[in-house]
Amino acid sequence: MFKISEIKELIELLDRTSVQELELEEEGTRVVIRKGSRIDASALQFAVNAQQPQAQTVQAPSAPAAAVPAQASAPDESLHKIVSPMVGTFYASPSPDADAYVNAGSRVNEKSVVCIIEAMKLMNELLAEVKGEIVEVLAENGQLVEYGQPLFLVRSE
Repeated sequence: MFKISEIKELIELLDRTSVQELELEEEGTRVVIRKGSRIDASALQFAVNAQQPQAQTVQAPSAPAAAVPAQASAPDESLHKIVSPMVGTFYASPSPDADAYVNAGSRVNEKSVVCIIEAMKLMNELLAEVKGEIVEVLAENGQLVEYGQPLFLVRSE
């Protein structure tokens, strides 16, 4: 079970990053923190049913939304998106002096490693999980990426 002080600290940490949502689960209790409208953190209420844990959503304080420039063209909806499974640092290659795992035009299959996501000092290889051709690499080497952020567009076969 999460303590109120721990949740308040997580909200404050989330507010200082570009991460928009954080989801944690501990001992059957799940907490989801999303940036959104301002709330009084002391007014948070938590209901936990011991037999059936419930998800709890908390709106974290955030600054007013900044204007986002419109994309020149909408992404092709037929393309498969390979997304980040976690918050971490995106690395395009296994080491700084090595070639990137994939580039635009690279052919991949379900077991092809496309990048590494470093989280908490652990290097996690990300697999393509589809067969096809990389159309676009959406992240830059060394970039902090968020959970669910699209990293690659793939024209699947």
